[in-house]
Amino acid sequence: MKLMKTQDAVGQVLCHDITQIIKGVTKDARFRKGHIITEEDVPVLLSLGKDHVYIWENNENMLHENEAAEILRSICQSEGMHATEPKEGKIELIADQDGLLLIDLEKLRAINALGDMMIATRASGFPVKKGDKLCGTRVIPLVIGKGRMEQAKKLAGGAPLLRLAAIHAKKYGLVTTGNEVFYGRIQDTFTPVIVEKMTEYGCEMAMHEVCNDDPAMITAAIKKMLDAGVEMVLCTGGMSVDPDDKTPLAIRQSGARVVSYGAPVLPGAMFLVAYTDDGRPVCGLPGCVMYAKRTIFDLALPRLLADEPVTASWLAGLGHGGLCLNCPECHFPNCGFGKGV
Repeated sequence: MKLMKTQDAVGQVLCHDITQIIKGVTKDARFRKGHIITEEDVPVLLSLGKDHVYIWENNENMLHENEAAEILRSICQSEGMHATEPKEGKIELIADQDGLLLIDLEKLRAINALGDMMIATRASGFPVKKGDKLCGTRVIPLVIGKGRMEQAKKLAGGAPLLRLAAIHAKKYGLVTTGNEVFYGRIQDTFTPVIVEKMTEYGCEMAMHEVCNDDPAMITAAIKKMLDAGVEMVLCTGGMSVDPDDKTPLAIRQSGARVVSYGAPVLPGAMFLVAYTDDGRPVCGLPGCVMYAKRTIFDLALPRLLADEPVTASWLAGLGHGGLCLNCPECHFPNCGFGKGV
Protein backbone atom coordinates (compact mmCIF):
# COMPACT_ATOMS: atom_id res chain seq x y z
CA MET A 1 0.00 0.00 0.00
CA LYS A 2 1.02 3.59 -0.55
CA LEU A 3 0.59 6.55 1.79
CA MET A 4 -0.78 9.68 0.13
CA LYS A 5 -2.00 13.09 1.22
CA THR A 6 -5.77 13.02 1.24
CA GLN A 7 -6.04 16.01 -1.10
CA ASP A 8 -3.91 14.15 -3.65
CA ALA A 9 -5.79 10.85 -3.42
CA VAL A 10 -8.81 11.68 -5.57
CA GLY A 11 -9.45 8.81 -7.97
CA GLN A 12 -7.37 6.37 -5.94
CA VAL A 13 -8.69 3.11 -4.40
CA LEU A 14 -8.86 3.08 -0.61
CA CYS A 15 -7.22 -0.04 0.79
CA HIS A 16 -8.80 -0.06 4.26
CA ASP A 17 -12.03 0.80 6.02
CA ILE A 18 -12.12 4.21 7.71
CA THR A 19 -14.20 4.34 10.87
CA GLN A 20 -16.40 7.19 11.99
CA ILE A 21 -17.17 7.46 15.70
CA ILE A 22 -19.98 9.71 16.94
CA LYS A 23 -20.29 9.33 20.71
CA GLY A 24 -23.57 7.78 21.70
CA VAL A 25 -24.69 7.49 18.07
CA THR A 26 -22.51 5.26 15.94
CA LYS A 27 -19.19 3.52 15.42
CA ASP A 28 -19.09 2.25 11.87
CA ALA A 29 -17.09 2.35 8.67
CA ARG A 30 -17.67 5.68 6.89
CA PHE A 31 -15.65 4.52 3.89
CA ARG A 32 -15.10 0.89 2.92
CA LYS A 33 -12.10 -0.85 1.45
CA GLY A 34 -12.22 -0.51 -2.35
CA HIS A 35 -13.94 2.87 -2.29
CA ILE A 36 -12.73 5.24 -5.01
CA ILE A 37 -12.03 8.60 -3.40
CA THR A 38 -13.89 11.58 -4.87
CA GLU A 39 -13.49 15.34 -4.48
CA GLU A 40 -16.55 15.32 -2.18
CA ASP A 41 -14.89 12.74 0.09
CA VAL A 42 -11.85 14.89 0.85
CA PRO A 43 -13.46 17.24 3.44
CA VAL A 44 -15.18 14.27 5.09
CA LEU A 45 -11.91 12.40 5.40
CA LEU A 46 -10.20 15.46 6.81
CA SER A 47 -13.00 15.82 9.39
CA LEU A 48 -12.25 12.27 10.46
CA GLY A 49 -8.63 13.19 11.11
CA LYS A 50 -7.34 11.58 7.93
CA ASP A 51 -4.79 14.03 6.50
CA HIS A 52 -3.24 10.99 4.83
CA VAL A 53 -4.76 7.76 3.51
CA TYR A 54 -3.38 4.42 2.41
CA ILE A 55 -3.95 3.62 -1.24
CA TRP A 56 -3.86 0.07 -2.51
CA GLU A 57 -0.89 -1.06 -4.58
CA ASN A 58 -0.86 -4.61 -5.86
CA ASN A 59 1.81 -6.83 -4.27
CA GLU A 60 1.64 -10.57 -4.85
CA ASN A 61 3.48 -11.28 -1.57
CA MET A 62 1.07 -9.31 0.65
CA LEU A 63 -2.53 -9.77 1.75
CA HIS A 64 -5.06 -7.11 2.64
CA GLU A 65 -6.45 -7.24 6.20
CA ASN A 66 -9.81 -8.56 4.98
CA GLU A 67 -8.17 -11.38 3.03
CA ALA A 68 -6.04 -12.29 6.04
CA ALA A 69 -9.06 -12.22 8.36
CA GLU A 70 -10.77 -14.63 5.97
CA ILE A 71 -7.87 -17.07 6.43
CA LEU A 72 -8.20 -16.81 10.21
CA ARG A 73 -11.94 -17.36 9.83
CA SER A 74 -11.34 -20.56 7.86
CA ILE A 75 -8.93 -21.75 10.56
CA CYS A 76 -11.64 -21.35 13.22
CA GLN A 77 -14.97 -22.21 11.60
CA SER A 78 -16.71 -25.57 11.74
CA GLU A 79 -20.29 -26.81 11.36
CA GLY A 80 -23.08 -25.04 13.19
CA MET A 81 -21.72 -21.51 12.80
CA HIS A 82 -21.58 -18.80 10.14
CA ALA A 83 -19.26 -15.89 9.42
CA THR A 84 -20.08 -12.21 9.15
CA GLU A 85 -18.91 -10.09 6.26
CA PRO A 86 -15.48 -8.49 6.78
CA LYS A 87 -15.83 -5.14 8.50
CA GLU A 88 -12.87 -2.92 9.33
CA GLY A 89 -10.66 -5.98 8.84
CA LYS A 90 -12.63 -8.12 11.30
CA ILE A 91 -14.72 -11.26 10.78
CA GLU A 92 -16.88 -12.80 13.49
CA LEU A 93 -18.36 -16.28 13.85
CA ILE A 94 -21.96 -16.63 15.03
CA ALA A 95 -23.63 -19.79 16.37
CA ASP A 96 -26.34 -21.27 14.15
CA GLN A 97 -27.51 -23.63 16.89
CA ASP A 98 -27.38 -24.23 20.62
CA GLY A 99 -24.41 -26.29 21.78
CA LEU A 100 -21.28 -26.64 23.86
CA LEU A 101 -18.44 -24.46 22.55
CA LEU A 102 -15.13 -26.29 22.54
CA ILE A 103 -11.86 -24.64 21.49
CA ASP A 104 -8.40 -26.05 20.84
CA LEU A 105 -6.68 -23.75 23.33
CA GLU A 106 -3.15 -24.94 22.54
CA LYS A 107 -3.51 -24.03 18.86
CA LEU A 108 -5.29 -20.78 19.73
CA ARG A 109 -2.36 -19.69 21.90
CA ALA A 110 0.17 -20.71 19.26
CA ILE A 111 -1.49 -18.68 16.51
CA ASN A 112 -2.00 -15.62 18.69
CA ALA A 113 1.67 -15.87 19.73
CA LEU A 114 2.74 -15.31 16.12
CA GLY A 115 1.97 -11.62 16.50
CA ASP A 116 0.37 -9.37 13.86
CA MET A 117 -2.84 -11.42 14.07
CA MET A 118 -5.46 -12.28 16.64
CA ILE A 119 -8.33 -14.65 17.34
CA ALA A 120 -10.50 -13.69 20.33
CA THR A 121 -13.07 -16.25 21.51
CA ARG A 122 -15.65 -16.89 24.16
CA ALA A 123 -14.56 -19.22 26.95
CA SER A 124 -14.29 -22.86 25.94
CA GLY A 125 -16.44 -25.46 27.67
CA PHE A 126 -19.58 -23.38 28.16
CA PRO A 127 -22.98 -23.68 26.46
CA VAL A 128 -23.96 -21.12 23.84
CA LYS A 129 -27.27 -20.27 22.22
CA LYS A 130 -28.15 -19.81 18.57
CA GLY A 131 -27.16 -16.28 17.58
CA ASP A 132 -24.36 -15.97 20.15
CA LYS A 133 -21.08 -14.47 19.01
CA LEU A 134 -18.33 -17.10 19.23
CA CYS A 135 -15.15 -15.34 18.12
CA GLY A 136 -13.64 -12.48 16.20
CA THR A 137 -10.60 -12.60 13.90
CA ARG A 138 -8.38 -9.95 12.38
CA VAL A 139 -4.78 -9.07 11.63
CA ILE A 140 -3.22 -6.05 13.31
CA PRO A 141 -1.62 -4.26 10.30
CA LEU A 142 -3.55 -3.23 7.19
CA VAL A 143 -1.53 -5.67 5.10
CA ILE A 144 0.40 -8.77 6.08
CA GLY A 145 2.78 -11.13 4.31
CA LYS A 146 1.32 -14.30 2.82
CA GLY A 147 4.05 -16.28 4.54
CA ARG A 148 2.79 -15.18 7.96
CA MET A 149 -0.67 -16.49 7.19
CA GLU A 150 0.80 -19.76 5.93
CA GLN A 151 2.44 -20.11 9.34
CA ALA A 152 -0.95 -19.71 11.00
CA LYS A 153 -2.53 -22.33 8.75
CA LYS A 154 0.30 -24.76 9.48
CA LEU A 155 -0.12 -24.32 13.24
CA ALA A 156 -3.86 -24.90 12.94
CA GLY A 157 -3.44 -28.20 11.15
CA GLY A 158 -6.44 -29.81 9.50
CA ALA A 159 -9.11 -29.39 12.18
CA PRO A 160 -11.00 -26.17 12.99
CA LEU A 161 -10.08 -24.46 16.26
CA LEU A 162 -13.74 -24.05 17.24
CA ARG A 163 -16.35 -26.77 17.55
CA LEU A 164 -20.00 -26.78 18.60
CA ALA A 165 -20.98 -30.05 20.26
CA ALA A 166 -24.69 -30.77 20.42
CA ILE A 167 -26.13 -31.01 23.94
CA HIS A 168 -28.53 -33.94 24.30
CA ALA A 169 -31.46 -34.06 26.70
CA LYS A 170 -30.93 -37.31 28.58
CA LYS A 171 -33.14 -39.56 30.66
CA TYR A 172 -31.41 -40.00 33.99
CA GLY A 173 -31.74 -41.96 37.19
CA LEU A 174 -31.35 -40.27 40.57
CA VAL A 175 -30.19 -42.16 43.64
CA THR A 176 -30.75 -40.22 46.87
CA THR A 177 -28.67 -41.58 49.74
CA GLY A 178 -28.54 -41.10 53.49
CA ASN A 179 -30.15 -42.63 56.56
CA GLU A 180 -31.56 -39.26 57.52
CA VAL A 181 -33.64 -39.08 54.32
CA PHE A 182 -34.39 -42.81 54.01
CA TYR A 183 -35.87 -43.01 57.51
CA GLY A 184 -37.76 -39.75 57.15
CA ARG A 185 -35.78 -37.80 59.74
CA ILE A 186 -35.35 -34.85 57.36
CA GLN A 187 -36.98 -33.74 54.13
CA ASP A 188 -35.19 -34.50 50.86
CA THR A 189 -34.15 -31.06 49.62
CA PHE A 190 -31.47 -32.36 47.24
CA THR A 191 -33.74 -33.93 44.64
CA PRO A 192 -35.62 -30.72 43.71
CA VAL A 193 -32.29 -28.96 43.07
CA ILE A 194 -31.13 -31.69 40.67
CA VAL A 195 -34.46 -31.82 38.88
CA GLU A 196 -34.36 -28.06 38.35
CA LYS A 197 -30.81 -28.10 36.97
CA MET A 198 -31.50 -31.03 34.68
CA THR A 199 -34.76 -29.52 33.44
CA GLU A 200 -32.82 -26.48 32.22
CA TYR A 201 -31.32 -28.81 29.60
CA GLY A 202 -34.58 -30.64 28.86
CA CYS A 203 -33.54 -33.78 30.74
CA GLU A 204 -36.15 -36.10 32.25
CA MET A 205 -35.82 -38.05 35.50
CA ALA A 206 -36.74 -41.60 34.50
CA MET A 207 -36.12 -43.31 37.87
CA HIS A 208 -35.65 -42.24 41.46
CA GLU A 209 -34.56 -44.38 44.41
CA VAL A 210 -33.99 -43.36 48.04
CA CYS A 211 -31.39 -45.49 49.82
CA ASN A 212 -29.91 -45.67 53.29
CA ASP A 213 -26.17 -45.68 53.88
CA ASP A 214 -25.78 -49.38 53.03
CA PRO A 215 -23.43 -49.45 50.00
CA ALA A 216 -24.99 -52.70 48.77
CA MET A 217 -28.39 -51.01 48.61
CA ILE A 218 -26.96 -48.02 46.72
CA THR A 219 -25.11 -50.30 44.31
CA ALA A 220 -28.29 -52.28 43.64
CA ALA A 221 -30.18 -49.06 42.85
CA ILE A 222 -27.47 -47.92 40.41
CA LYS A 223 -27.43 -51.29 38.64
CA LYS A 224 -31.24 -51.37 38.46
CA MET A 225 -31.25 -47.99 36.71
CA LEU A 226 -28.48 -48.93 34.30
CA ASP A 227 -30.23 -52.20 33.46
CA ALA A 228 -33.39 -50.19 32.75
CA GLY A 229 -31.47 -48.16 30.17
CA VAL A 230 -31.14 -44.73 31.75
CA GLU A 231 -28.52 -42.61 30.00
CA MET A 232 -26.96 -41.21 33.18
CA VAL A 233 -27.06 -41.96 36.91
CA LEU A 234 -26.63 -39.25 39.53
CA CYS A 235 -26.07 -40.10 43.19
CA THR A 236 -26.65 -37.45 45.83
CA GLY A 237 -25.23 -37.49 49.34
CA GLY A 238 -22.69 -39.69 51.08
CA MET A 239 -19.72 -38.26 49.20
CA SER A 240 -17.48 -37.07 52.05
CA VAL A 241 -14.79 -39.04 53.86
CA ASP A 242 -16.96 -39.61 56.94
CA PRO A 243 -17.26 -43.27 57.98
CA ASP A 244 -20.98 -43.34 57.17
CA ASP A 245 -20.55 -41.96 53.64
CA LYS A 246 -20.46 -44.98 51.34
CA THR A 247 -21.59 -43.63 47.96
CA PRO A 248 -18.11 -43.72 46.32
CA LEU A 249 -17.74 -47.36 47.34
CA ALA A 250 -21.20 -48.15 45.98
CA ILE A 251 -20.40 -46.55 42.63
CA ARG A 252 -17.20 -48.57 42.34
CA GLN A 253 -19.07 -51.77 43.17
CA SER A 254 -21.59 -51.05 40.43
CA GLY A 255 -18.89 -51.81 37.86
CA ALA A 256 -18.53 -48.26 36.62
CA ARG A 257 -14.93 -47.16 36.00
CA VAL A 258 -14.03 -44.23 38.26
CA VAL A 259 -12.25 -41.44 36.39
CA SER A 260 -11.74 -39.24 39.42
CA TYR A 261 -12.93 -38.93 42.99
CA GLY A 262 -12.19 -35.33 43.79
CA ALA A 263 -11.87 -32.13 41.75
CA PRO A 264 -9.89 -28.90 42.32
CA VAL A 265 -13.09 -26.85 42.44
CA LEU A 266 -14.78 -25.08 45.32
CA PRO A 267 -17.62 -25.74 45.84
CA GLY A 268 -17.37 -29.32 44.61
CA ALA A 269 -14.13 -30.90 45.82
CA MET A 270 -15.75 -34.28 46.58
CA PHE A 271 -17.22 -34.75 43.09
CA LEU A 272 -16.93 -38.23 41.59
CA VAL A 273 -17.32 -39.17 37.94
CA ALA A 274 -17.31 -42.70 36.55
CA TYR A 275 -18.34 -44.36 33.29
CA THR A 276 -19.90 -47.68 32.45
CA ASP A 277 -18.32 -49.88 29.80
CA ASP A 278 -20.77 -48.49 27.24
CA GLY A 279 -19.93 -44.88 28.12
CA ARG A 280 -22.82 -43.86 30.38
CA PRO A 281 -21.83 -41.49 33.21
CA VAL A 282 -22.36 -42.34 36.87
CA CYS A 283 -21.69 -39.34 39.10
CA GLY A 284 -21.50 -38.77 42.83
CA LEU A 285 -22.61 -35.26 43.74
CA PRO A 286 -21.35 -33.72 46.98
CA GLY A 287 -23.67 -31.87 49.33
CA CYS A 288 -22.58 -28.45 48.07
CA VAL A 289 -24.59 -29.04 44.89
CA MET A 290 -27.70 -28.85 47.05
CA TYR A 291 -27.00 -25.56 48.80
CA ALA A 292 -24.50 -23.60 46.65
CA LYS A 293 -25.73 -21.62 43.67
CA ARG A 294 -22.98 -22.86 41.34
CA THR A 295 -20.59 -25.78 41.76
CA ILE A 296 -18.50 -28.34 39.91
CA PHE A 297 -21.75 -29.86 38.65
CA ASP A 298 -22.51 -26.74 36.61
CA LEU A 299 -19.10 -27.03 34.93
CA ALA A 300 -19.25 -30.77 34.25
CA LEU A 301 -22.92 -31.21 33.31
CA PRO A 302 -22.76 -29.59 29.84
CA ARG A 303 -19.86 -31.87 28.89
CA LEU A 304 -21.71 -34.93 30.16
CA LEU A 305 -24.79 -34.02 28.13
CA ALA A 306 -22.70 -33.33 25.02
CA ASP A 307 -21.01 -36.74 25.34
CA GLU A 308 -17.64 -35.05 25.75
CA PRO A 309 -15.45 -37.12 28.09
CA VAL A 310 -14.91 -35.73 31.56
CA THR A 311 -11.29 -36.75 32.06
CA ALA A 312 -8.91 -36.51 35.00
CA SER A 313 -6.80 -34.10 32.95
CA TRP A 314 -9.76 -31.81 32.26
CA LEU A 315 -10.76 -31.84 35.91
CA ALA A 316 -7.19 -31.02 36.96
CA GLY A 317 -7.21 -28.00 34.68
CA LEU A 318 -10.22 -26.55 36.49
CA GLY A 319 -8.02 -25.62 39.45
CA HIS A 320 -7.18 -22.29 37.79
CA GLY A 321 -10.51 -20.49 37.90
CA GLY A 322 -12.14 -23.21 39.98
CA LEU A 323 -12.78 -21.03 43.03
CA CYS A 324 -16.32 -19.65 43.08
CA LEU A 325 -16.49 -16.33 44.92
CA ASN A 326 -20.11 -16.84 46.01
CA CYS A 327 -21.04 -13.33 44.90
CA PRO A 328 -24.14 -11.86 46.57
CA GLU A 329 -25.67 -11.60 43.09
CA CYS A 330 -24.67 -14.54 40.92
CA HIS A 331 -23.83 -13.73 37.29
CA PHE A 332 -22.66 -17.21 36.21
CA PRO A 333 -21.65 -17.98 33.51
CA ASN A 334 -20.72 -14.33 32.99
CA CYS A 335 -17.95 -14.51 35.58
CA GLY A 336 -14.55 -16.11 36.10
CA PHE A 337 -15.77 -19.38 37.66
CA GLY A 338 -14.47 -22.28 35.60
CA LYS A 339 -12.74 -20.07 33.05
CA GLY A 340 -9.10 -20.41 34.04
CA VAL A 341 -6.83 -21.15 31.09
